[in-house]
Amino acid sequence: MYTYEANRQQHLAWHETLELHELTAFQSNQLTNFKMVVNDVKNPALHSLYQEAIRTIEQNLKELLHYFPMAPEGNRSSGKEPDMTAFYAGQLLGFAKTSVRNYAIAITETATPQLRETLQKQLNGAIQLHGKVFYFMLEQGLYPSYDLPKLLANDVDMANQAISL
Repeated sequence: MYTYEANRQQHLAWHETLELHELTAFQSNQLTNFKMVVNDVKNPALHSLYQEAIRTIEQNLKELLHYFPMAPEGNRSSGKEPDMTAFYAGQLLGFAKTSVRNYAIAITETATPQLRETLQKQLNGAIQLHGKVFYFMLEQGLYPSYDLPKLLANDVDMANQAISL
């Protein structure tokens, strides 16, 4: 009989480590953005929802950060000062990535040939934008996608910066 406790691994699996990275990076960027704009939201009910989202994301990040020491390997602290370039680039990358996904989904729901052509053209533009932003971030050292320890260290730094705002 298989039991998890009896066969517990010493670290997270690679695939779950990468999902942990994606969730942490996305939520860190959104938390920073929400904290930057919450005071501009004048509608009391919407302002309250922003505050709730901020509290929830802060808690989510604190919980996710507990799993980073279980990642397969890597240094957990880069010692870098906060740099908003990474935030702005990450926000643009997240937008481009989401756009690619949304266009792909929309195309599968399209029956009108002209609309399909338009969406395909826009999908290709979103793919190109994603590539440009990704390579910008890679070249600037903001998205060390081929260096898992640096990638995870960046996630920890971004999450902690977003929480401390």
